Amino acid sequence: MDEYMILLPDDEGAWERLDDAGRQAVYDRHEEFGRRLEAGGHVVTGGAELQHSRSGRTVRMVDGQASVTAGPPTGAAEQLSGFYLVQTEDLDGLTEACALLAADAPVEIRPLARPSS
Repeated sequence: MDEYMILLPDDEGAWERLDDAGRQAVYDRHEEFGRRLEAGGHVVTGGAELQHSRSGRTVRMVDGQASVTAGPPTGAAEQLSGFYLVQTEDLDGLTEACALLAADAPVEIRPLARPSS
C-alpha cells in the first residue's frame, strides 16, 4: 500500500473566531472523514491536530549558528493546523474523502517518499 500525508492548512484567526458550535461542526466533518476512510478501506496510521503556530519555533542556520525564532517560518494567514497519515491503494477514493475536509480550506495530499532500492 502507498502512504500519503494529508496536510491541513487553515486560517488560524478564523478558527479562533469560531464559536463552540462552529468548532464542533469542523470536528464532526473530521469524524465523518474517518468513517469514509474506514468504509473505503483506507488505513489511518497517524495524525494530529496541531496547536496554534505561535506555540511553535522555527530554527534556521545563520552564519553557522542556529537561530531560533518564535512561531512559524512565515507570517501567512494559513498555517498547518493538522495532518493525517493514510495508507491506501485507492488514491482517487482518498481524494474524494478529502473533499469533505476542503470545505473551508484547501487540503494537500502528498505521497511519502520511498527510499530507492
